[in-house]
Amino acid sequence: MAFEIKPNRRESENKTIRFPLEVIDKVNEAITGKDVSFSNFVIQAVEYALENMEK
Repeated sequence: MAFEIKPNRRESENKTIRFPLEVIDKVNEAITGKDVSFSNFVIQAVEYALENMEK
């Protein structure tokens, strides 16, 4: 199953996390022209990783 970026708004809590600058650049490039925020992309990517990792 391929990762798909989709718009999504839901209740959330703030957490602080540091990203390497290269990762920030890649995420910003991936979301350009999409109706998704940086935070929402990261949430979707983490959910995808959790659902698809080996147990």
